[in-house]
Amino acid sequence: QVQLVESGGGLVQAGDSLRLSCAASGRTFSIRAVGWFRQAPGKEREFVGAVTWRENSTTYADSVKGRITVFRDYAKNTVQLQMNSLKPDDTAVYFCAATPQYTTTWLKAYSWWGRGTQVTVSS
Repeated sequence: QVQLVESGGGLVQAGDSLRLSCAASGRTFSIRAVGWFRQAPGKEREFVGAVTWRENSTTYADSVKGRITVFRDYAKNTVQLQMNSLKPDDTAVYFCAATPQYTTTWLKAYSWWGRGTQVTVSS
């Protein structure tokens, strides 16, 4: 099993930056990629960005490309989600997830999920 814990959410203003962190523990050798997803009220959970565990290759959703960066912090064994120029539409619960597959954008490929952290962007 892999355990994931998100942190760093909060209330920010439009235009601000925010960094979320995902701490992984347990059988991390099983991980091939870690992804970030978000779910706004009344909407489906959607892919935001992901990084492959060993190759450090990244993939981003078109809706956030250019505003976010996903990267591994090897020293802390975490995956970071750096978000810039935040908009009210970015308001959602952000989830960290890990997959034993190399597919990174497909939600159902992810086997392990954190509980999520709320990000609220005020206008």
